[in-house]
Amino acid sequence: MQSFTVHTGIVALLERDNVDTDQIIPKQFLKRIERTGYGNVLFFDWRYGSDGKPNPEFSLNAPHYAGASILLAGRNFGCGSSREHAVWALRDYGFRAVIAPSFADIFANNCAKNGVLTVVLRPSEIATLVSRDASGHYRLKIDLQRCMVSAEDGFLARFEVEPFRRSSLLEGLDEIGMTMKHEGEIAAFEHRRGSIRTTL
Repeated sequence: MQSFTVHTGIVALLERDNVDTDQIIPKQFLKRIERTGYGNVLFFDWRYGSDGKPNPEFSLNAPHYAGASILLAGRNFGCGSSREHAVWALRDYGFRAVIAPSFADIFANNCAKNGVLTVVLRPSEIATLVSRDASGHYRLKIDLQRCMVSAEDGFLARFEVEPFRRSSLLEGLDEIGMTMKHEGEIAAFEHRRGSIRTTL
C-alpha cells in the first residue's frame, strides 16, 4: 500500500456526525471485489440528485473543494457495517487522510490497512478548522512522523496514533507486509520445527 509520512493538501468539509459506511458507499456498489474504481460513487446518494446530476447543495461538490485530499468530518465517522469498500472509495476519490473528533474502530483499522490516515483532534480544534475553512482552499500539513497537523496561518495540533498502525502507514505495509519483514526468521523457525519432527 502507499506509505504515509507527510502530506499537504486541500481540506474538504463534511459537517455531519455519525456518517456510516452505507452513506460513504451505498450497498449497490459492493458487487465488485477490485479495490479501485469507486471514487465516482463516494457519497453517491448525497453527491447526486435523482436525475444523476451533481447536487449543488452537497459540500464536496463545491468548486473550491476540487482536488481536496483531506476530509474534515464529524464525530463517529465510518460507523455502521465493516465494509472495506468505504475506505477504497475515499482513497480512490483522492483522500489521503480523514480528520474527525472520533471514528468507528473497524473503519479506522480498515483505513490503516489501505494507506489512509485517520486523525483524531479535539472538538475545539475541529471547530477552529471549520471556521478557517470558510474562505475555501484551506490547506493543512499532516506530519505522521511528528504526529502534528499544521497550517500556514499558525494552526497547530498534535494527535496520537497506535504505534503499530503508525509504523504500518509510515512503511506502507499492511499486516501481511509487516509479517513478511520477518520472512527469514519464519523460515528458520519452520526449518527447526521440521528437524524436531524428523527426530521424533
